[in-house]
Amino acid sequence: MERRSFLKLTGIAGILAAHRAPAFAQGSKLHIVRRQDFIPEADVELKRQAPEASKALGAEVTFEFINANDLQPRITAAIQSGSGADIIQMLWNWPHLYANGLVDVSDVAEPIGKAQGGFYDVFSASAKVGGKWLSMPHGVGANAIAYRRSWLDEVGAKEFPKTWDEYREVGRKLKAKGKPVGQALGHSFGDPPTFAYPFLWDFGGAEVDKSGKKVAINSKGAIEAVKFLQAFWKDACDEGGLAWDDTNNNRAFHAGEISATLNGASIYIVAKRQKDKIKDEKGEPLFSDIEHAAPMPKGPGGQFALYVPFQHSVMKYSKNPKLAKDFLKWLHQDANYGKWFEINEGYSVGSTKKWEEHPMWSKIDKPLQVFRKAARAANMLGYPGPATAKATEAYTKYIIVDMFAKGVQGTKAEDAVRWAEAELKKIYEG
Repeated sequence: MERRSFLKLTGIAGILAAHRAPAFAQGSKLHIVRRQDFIPEADVELKRQAPEASKALGAEVTFEFINANDLQPRITAAIQSGSGADIIQMLWNWPHLYANGLVDVSDVAEPIGKAQGGFYDVFSASAKVGGKWLSMPHGVGANAIAYRRSWLDEVGAKEFPKTWDEYREVGRKLKAKGKPVGQALGHSFGDPPTFAYPFLWDFGGAEVDKSGKKVAINSKGAIEAVKFLQAFWKDACDEGGLAWDDTNNNRAFHAGEISATLNGASIYIVAKRQKDKIKDEKGEPLFSDIEHAAPMPKGPGGQFALYVPFQHSVMKYSKNPKLAKDFLKWLHQDANYGKWFEINEGYSVGSTKKWEEHPMWSKIDKPLQVFRKAARAANMLGYPGPATAKATEAYTKYIIVDMFAKGVQGTKAEDAVRWAEAELKKIYEG
């Protein structure tokens, strides 16, 4: 869509044509809370854009960046107190959980989605509640297994294993050489659930049935998944991963302590941007030995992926809902969004399919190309059922993650699954 048409469509044209801020915004302030990005330069770019947005909208626009694991407590406290940031970043399908506290932003999302080739399906599941967009989709944090190319080659793996059985054998050889696989399995927003849920699905397990109403975790598939991870963890993994959050595996990989880990593009991007500091055991820049494999290996039940959708919600208590919506329109103009998108180099991909065709993809390194269309393959929490508030609650309580954690800590697989079943029934059937 041409810039002029987009401006007209989104309502920003009138603001620009008048050469002054709209009356509703004059003297106003807009406060946005987001997670701290694993690509620090992405947050720097948003901070850089804040004065430009302030000038365009005639209001003081400020960003606040907090730890991702602190977002949910912040949202809950804001809704309960009826005060706080005007716009708060939502992860996953949180809009379902906080629906009563969010403004309908369909008038922002619908025209932008239509103009940009449509949103990925994952956003229809995560940000759309009862037919209304309660969040404006912003991007998808896709993941892949980052691995040391030369280390896998040393144990005879010329390419990344295609199945979990093959990965276990390769991982066993790597761990024997002091180069284990690393997997975060603690209470953290990204890496543990993006591993645990697809792993469960790969073995034919699921927390609920297709209706999303009946708990289905106590199944042969789930039990087999726990049993396999128990063996995989012992044979191939750094067993300290039980206490890891989303930062530990990044540090371990950069330090040469692990050979492979499920992560976003940040391990590669940070290693390249800090190539003089992050080096391999030979003193060479580490990034040159990093490759990506996606999605995770195939299991007996198939091959699945879970990626993190990011979106922005306007809070109902906000005194400036119209200003907040106009900011979201401004943020998604090509000239503004494009700068942020390019800096991410595939770590956060676009919320619409248009961004798959951005010139950036022809410029970035080959290992990052795997993220170009990754968002097309993403399922959502609650699969194969709908992405409900109950599915979000189950995620928030780390039930699926803890089921696997209990298993690798020594709990019998059947008992770990029965524990998860009891916890899920409290949410879905209680």
